[in-house]
Amino acid sequence: MTKIIVDGVEVDVPGDYSLLQAAEAAGAEIPRFCFHERLSIAGNCRMCLVEVKGAPKPVASCAQQVRDQRPGPNGEPAVVITNSAVVKKAREGVMEFLLLNHPLDCPICDQGGECDLQDQAMGYGIDEARTREFRRAVTDKNMGPLVKTVMTRCIQCTRCVRFAAEVAGVDEIGGIGRGEDMEITTYLEKSLTSELSANIIDLCPVGALTSKPYAFVARPWELRKTESIDAMDAVGSNIRVDARGAEVLRVLPRVNDDVNEEWISDKTRFVVDGLGRQRLDKPYIRQNGKLRPATWDEALAAVALRLKNTASDKIAAIAGDLVSAEPVKALKDLMASLGVANIDCRQDGAKLGGARASYLFNTTISGIEDADAILLVGTNPRWEAPLVNSRIRKAWLRHPLKIARIGAPVDLTYDVTELGEDFGALAKIAAGEGDAFKALKDAKHPMLIVGQGALSRPDGAAILNACARIAAATGMIGPAGEGGWNGFNVLHTAAARVGALDIGFLPGEGGRDVAGILDGASRGEIETVWLLGADEIDMAKLGGAFVIYQGSHGDAGAHRADVILPGAAYTEEPGLFVNTEGRVQAANRAVYPPGEARENWKIVRAVSGALGKPLPYDDIAALRTKLAADVPSFATLDVPAGSTGGDAATWEAVGKAGEISSAPLIYPITDFYLTNPIARASRTMAECSRLFVAAPAVQAAE
Repeated sequence: MTKIIVDGVEVDVPGDYSLLQAAEAAGAEIPRFCFHERLSIAGNCRMCLVEVKGAPKPVASCAQQVRDQRPGPNGEPAVVITNSAVVKKAREGVMEFLLLNHPLDCPICDQGGECDLQDQAMGYGIDEARTREFRRAVTDKNMGPLVKTVMTRCIQCTRCVRFAAEVAGVDEIGGIGRGEDMEITTYLEKSLTSELSANIIDLCPVGALTSKPYAFVARPWELRKTESIDAMDAVGSNIRVDARGAEVLRVLPRVNDDVNEEWISDKTRFVVDGLGRQRLDKPYIRQNGKLRPATWDEALAAVALRLKNTASDKIAAIAGDLVSAEPVKALKDLMASLGVANIDCRQDGAKLGGARASYLFNTTISGIEDADAILLVGTNPRWEAPLVNSRIRKAWLRHPLKIARIGAPVDLTYDVTELGEDFGALAKIAAGEGDAFKALKDAKHPMLIVGQGALSRPDGAAILNACARIAAATGMIGPAGEGGWNGFNVLHTAAARVGALDIGFLPGEGGRDVAGILDGASRGEIETVWLLGADEIDMAKLGGAFVIYQGSHGDAGAHRADVILPGAAYTEEPGLFVNTEGRVQAANRAVYPPGEARENWKIVRAVSGALGKPLPYDDIAALRTKLAADVPSFATLDVPAGSTGGDAATWEAVGKAGEISSAPLIYPITDFYLTNPIARASRTMAECSRLFVAAPAVQAAE
């Protein structure tokens, strides 16, 4: 720690702190445009000028470290002044230059009310321009369907350039020209291709980069803001949902250093228009081959009658990827009361279950930054979890990190040693052979990440077992793990999966998994199937089964259903989600479900009442109490599992030993933008899919 005096206040701060950070630690407020805590130092806006005792002129506080300051003649701490007349005059001069060419279009700028330039101009701007020169104009750039540009407003802070290069890992934005002719551009007028590209909208301190789908929609003071959790992947990104009336208008990131820092994926941000399209807003019953609108009483009676008249071994339930923990718990309790063992939450057939640590991202997302060797097994984190991929890149940039991959080559924005698509390489590593095994064995903090593409194969259990044996042999887990390190990680793609596994929404004794349910339905052995938001299965295999679909959108499940029970989307009901690292987080209601749609757990509770087997909870508080009592991990929020895995020998039972096929891997996500019913209902996601997935595929084929 180093002592420094800021405006007469002496503080102890780390020596690598910038003067700007030290000033903030002392309670001083420093204006800035180019500086950002998660990006490299640019030092080009000069708005953060401060006076340092002994310096001949004001210095940029973002670019000066505390350890580099000259002490006083008798060893006194360096003295920094942030509010002197000299500092104020210097900042006013900088602001005058920034406003010299800035257009006077605040009334029509989407950044209005959230603009750093507006805010700081109030403190350091002047009321009259002293120049009579023409303002310069800059041609707007095409950055794709997500980011709108008005480049005349740009002040060249280069935050967007640094984010694209450092965090997103896609060098598609830069500056051309010098002086008055400098412009920020995408070079070849090409759309941004990163899955994190729209974070530059939040980073831009002026209105140069704004949201294209949100253009001219609303002002910030018109919106009702709700803190919630994202359900588009299993990362559990912390978000803020902004709504006006009954409509969600935008989603913004919230800061959580342990999960998503302050970034979100483009799908998380722009899927919101899908929340209002293709919605199920009333119950439906199929009659004479066609669905007709029905009342809730009719729908509940039809479901209850069907369940009463079907033997328990001929009933099945499948939980989908977007539902929160409460309806999953309610449906499990209902199925248990009926004696149904055919339940499953693994739509993709992933061979997961058993000990909790065997299906979690045990290192935690923030723990990735400590790894010095990573083995990726059958996963494409750039599409499966963009925020996990950005963490790996962050670690790769900061210290030597060896990364190897088994699976098809894809651009992950960092250097990867390819071990091939043949999973024979995994068996070789599990046997303690090869350079990859040696790199993991010699590493201080080795890590393994296995994806759903590997686990959903027929030999997924054998792959999981091999991964566990690698982890045990290389010191990733158990007592051999240094300092409680657990480097065995399963990367999930579904927001609901870990919570459902924790609850135990898995086949009971003698019960069928998803593959068995579909096979039984096609053979007529399963007569009734309850789909709780489950749309990612082959509906053709349901055969002549009676299908009860409960969900929010008219996707594949609703098209196949015999009874539709309209539920709420993730922004329309309170719910608990468990992310891939086992962290329980609470999502909150931002708006109410449309029409006659209801909260999902209430629908299950209503069915139980119609059956004459009412579940023992009448409100969500009682349900959560029961959930925490049955599954202790739900008793605390925002705490990752943190398990070291215990004795390494116990990991031999993970998965199932067997032969690993040489069949090539198929990644679980073939289109990042269309992975669930909400995304498939979104016009914005459809346009992104056309530009970034379909068009490149056609070009590659040609």
